[in-house]
Amino acid sequence: MARFLHLADIHLGFDRYDSPERTKDFFHALRHVIEQHAIAAAVDFVVIAGDLFEHRMIQPAILNQAQICLQMLQAAQIPVLAIEGNHDNRPYGTKTSWLRYLSDWGLLKLLEPGKVADGEPFYAPWDEGTRRGGYIDLPCGVRVLGSSWYGAAAPSAIEQVAAAIETLPPGPGQTVLLFHHGLEGQIARYAGALRYSDLLPLQKVGVDYLALGHIHKHYAVENWIFNPGSLEANNIEEAAFERGVLLVELDAAGVQAELKTDYPQRPVLRLRVTAKGRETVEELQSAAIAAVTQTHLPAETQPIVELRIDGQVGFDRLELDTRALQQALQQRTNALIFLLKYDVGEVAYAEPLTDEASRLEVEHTVFTDLLAANALYRSRAETLAQGLIELKDAQLAGESEATLYAAVEELLSQSLDT
Repeated sequence: MARFLHLADIHLGFDRYDSPERTKDFFHALRHVIEQHAIAAAVDFVVIAGDLFEHRMIQPAILNQAQICLQMLQAAQIPVLAIEGNHDNRPYGTKTSWLRYLSDWGLLKLLEPGKVADGEPFYAPWDEGTRRGGYIDLPCGVRVLGSSWYGAAAPSAIEQVAAAIETLPPGPGQTVLLFHHGLEGQIARYAGALRYSDLLPLQKVGVDYLALGHIHKHYAVENWIFNPGSLEANNIEEAAFERGVLLVELDAAGVQAELKTDYPQRPVLRLRVTAKGRETVEELQSAAIAAVTQTHLPAETQPIVELRIDGQVGFDRLELDTRALQQALQQRTNALIFLLKYDVGEVAYAEPLTDEASRLEVEHTVFTDLLAANALYRSRAETLAQGLIELKDAQLAGESEATLYAAVEELLSQSLDT
């Protein structure tokens, strides 16, 4: 029986939200997983099914993070087999990548198909001297094959991969294929996902374990297609996904894959306040503060918090100073990252008017609707509307500015008393 660890979508160097601490989260997660679920579990090998890095071009500190983790496995004599994903594959027209660099230095084995157009076989056995090869037969009785990032060409590439596997000499036992692509139906809004039928040629040629990456959510299909998900959530929406690493036992009797999630992950909280259109700016701000103060926030670490304010407001939506509110909420929550999503519409009131309505009736209705749409003036809309009509008439009659100002002050004073 062989035992291995299946990782994917590690994304070292993740820099969204411009937070150095958040970037370190991805490194700490990888190191912990390697210590606990690879070295302590004494696995025979580790596979990385694409996207070790967040970017094709990486900073020295990020390369150092990868080297630290891979050197731990090297010291434990656990081989690492990897393929490139869409985030870390070599740029078009170039011959190398950072994964190739790590492979050339002996920290992992980058399994790549050969260039058939140049006369190379699609799958050549791994050569330790040249550090090149498309597949490797391991002493634990498992053959591991690599692949490339194919994007939209994945369905046709699968046929080529299957045909190449069929021509290989018999392997030592079970077969694992690393493939960076996603299966349809696992997450919403994912264009270009593979259908299950697209993958069947791989099963027919003897692939016992299809190690996928790319989608950041764990799933398994028919006990031969497996995706562990990303180590960490790459955005707020992914916080709801189940994710982790797969500790796999593989033998002639079949596959046993257990998802491991017991490693440090940054807590993510999503909150929501829905405005009803009756609140003042101050009342909406108080509701937002209440939403975060009444929620249990983990004290042991700084969470990532998102507060979404939606619904309708009875004031000009720009009256709410979202930047100041976000800063205040971040201080209250001690959040590493606080995201305030302000997605509201303004209340629109429109009383029906008949075709026979007089000019005075039209004016009164328009003024009343405009005032009623504002939470500050809604309760006084009728009084203020009549006052505005009288103020307009006074202005048209040529009254002085002093008289008009006095009328406004009187109107506001009367409305406050009602």
